[in-house]
Amino acid sequence: MSAAAVKDLRDRTGAGMMECKKALTEAGGDVDEAVKLLRERGLAKAAKREGRASNEGTVAMALAGSHAALVELGCETDFVARTDDFQQFAQRLAQVAAEHGADSVEALSAATLDGAPVDERVKAVAAKLGENVVVKRVARLAAPDGGVTGGYVHAGGKLGVVVALRTTARGAGVEALAKEISMHVAAADPSPVAVDRTGVPADLVAREREIFSKQAAQSGKPEKVIEKIVEGRIHKFYSEVCLVEQPFVMNPDQTIAQVLAERGKQLGGDVAVTGFLRFRLGEAGEA
Repeated sequence: MSAAAVKDLRDRTGAGMMECKKALTEAGGDVDEAVKLLRERGLAKAAKREGRASNEGTVAMALAGSHAALVELGCETDFVARTDDFQQFAQRLAQVAAEHGADSVEALSAATLDGAPVDERVKAVAAKLGENVVVKRVARLAAPDGGVTGGYVHAGGKLGVVVALRTTARGAGVEALAKEISMHVAAADPSPVAVDRTGVPADLVAREREIFSKQAAQSGKPEKVIEKIVEGRIHKFYSEVCLVEQPFVMNPDQTIAQVLAERGKQLGGDVAVTGFLRFRLGEAGEA
């Protein structure tokens, strides 16, 4: 196994170098299978905050009333990615997506910007900057009627988040809360996969249950005890990946659910998260 492959596996799991090398060898070089083997042996974390990516470009965010959008715009070099022309163009694309209902690359490409299709504007920007420029991903989030959206872009466009809130409250306090929740989604470790337990994919829960069962079986304890151990670990897994159950990064003594309840009382209306989107630069091109 190459040193790079071993290092990548170590970065993903937090396991030791020798354990990673052994797991990769046993998995025939399949990284996902190696991760599974390490987890079954209790040598890897269940989930981690999503790591770094090498792709160049930027993630832009825009809000338009009860709608919000994220756009990932790619290019070839970091030099171009940091230019005002590239950053401003990405921001304009996000605004078009938010305002005009574009929720896919195809929909955004067909939308109009300054009297011409976005697809043509992308080509013009690419010609001006002298690099290949491509819209990699587009997503749009809508808050329920009367709701509010908020967002946050981190590290100059390396990571973007938008959040939708259902609430009857209004004002700067609600907007500030939406941004704070977005910042939490950006920083949380592990990254949330759903708002609450009902949104966690069933296949993900089944996979975790299988891994926890194999881990517990190694203890040699009776089956009924093992079942309780597995259920306890599943409960902990939910608490780690469900947004409303996570400790708030700005005040770990409170969960997100507790923060929402407290702020709702202060703002004069119930507040609930109905959805969120998280784009990390480069992940669209990862296997």
